[in-house]
Amino acid sequence: MKIKSLILFICILTVNANAQKTQVQLAQNSVGKLQASIANKEDVKKQFSIIGEGIKAIESAQNDKKTKNWAETWAIKAYLSSYVALIDENEANADKYYNLASEALENAIKLDKYQDNSGLIKAATYNVNIKKQIEGNRAYQQNDFVTAFNLLKQVSDFLPKDSTLALNVALCAQNIQSYDEALNYFKRAKDNQIKNPIVFQTMASIYASKFESELAIKTLEEGLKRNPYHPFLTNDYINLLLDNERYDAAIKIIEGSIPNEKRNKLLLFLYGYLQQYQLNNNNTAELAYKKALDIDQNYFDALYQLGLVYINNANISLKEKNNQKFISYINRGEFTLLRAHEINLNDRNTIQLLIEIYTRKNRLDKVQDLKRKLNEF
Repeated sequence: MKIKSLILFICILTVNANAQKTQVQLAQNSVGKLQASIANKEDVKKQFSIIGEGIKAIESAQNDKKTKNWAETWAIKAYLSSYVALIDENEANADKYYNLASEALENAIKLDKYQDNSGLIKAATYNVNIKKQIEGNRAYQQNDFVTAFNLLKQVSDFLPKDSTLALNVALCAQNIQSYDEALNYFKRAKDNQIKNPIVFQTMASIYASKFESELAIKTLEEGLKRNPYHPFLTNDYINLLLDNERYDAAIKIIEGSIPNEKRNKLLLFLYGYLQQYQLNNNNTAELAYKKALDIDQNYFDALYQLGLVYINNANISLKEKNNQKFISYINRGEFTLLRAHEINLNDRNTIQLLIEIYTRKNRLDKVQDLKRKLNEF
């Protein structure tokens, strides 16, 4: 009797083991059916039906003492659950299966020592990351930048060649003021050949705030190589060169940009300003300011600087004892600065220059009137 009982017990164990093995096989079949269904672009209802059969079988296998320790069990569950997380329009249910997939994937990776299930694990990992991307994008749209950063960062690390994804992570990092992380992911986007000028502008701005001027300049130069003569990049580059007193380089960039930006009054103004103060070339400065004013006749800065050019030329004429030229330049300066004063009545510097002109002309009534205006401020 004892021998018969032992044989019976062994038979029962064998049947149970085979039964659980059969459950894994059923789940495997569901994976095959699902992949065929996806390839054939069958409707979601059909796919849910296939997945339901597979999940039912694999849940039975995961509760068995033996098959719960199989990497295959968890790899199948991770794959099927991750796919539900992607296609289920019920957000709560999708989130539930995303969590199940994440847990199953962790178990599969831990148990799969010989990488026998690498295909399923890779597919499940991809699906889980796509779900993270969906959730990260949703969080970003809701201005939850911390959540968005944490999720999208993981996805970008999984898909490091995706430049758009890296850019989105960098923007999240910037929004939570994690500037070192922002630089890391902007750099990843840049290294993957992204052209978007915002990447280069923002990187340069962060470098500049960290007093890393050379890196900021180099970044803008890279940006201009990919976006030649881009107006915003060009302006940022020129301003950065000026901030770092690299005037010769700034003049060259402006000279090269003006033919492509003929209606850019700021470029013309900057060119005139550098000619006026760095090269003492009043004639070229005058021409540049006039071209800027041809674009915008009410451009205050250009009018003010042009007035200064005329006053400076008047002073030079006075030293040369050329009274005719002196009168001509003083009159031009007066006319130009009056236009500037009409545009900005409260600019003290303009009023001071007009006082200087009227004092030279001995127009004391005008001088007193302008001095009263100054006292009113």
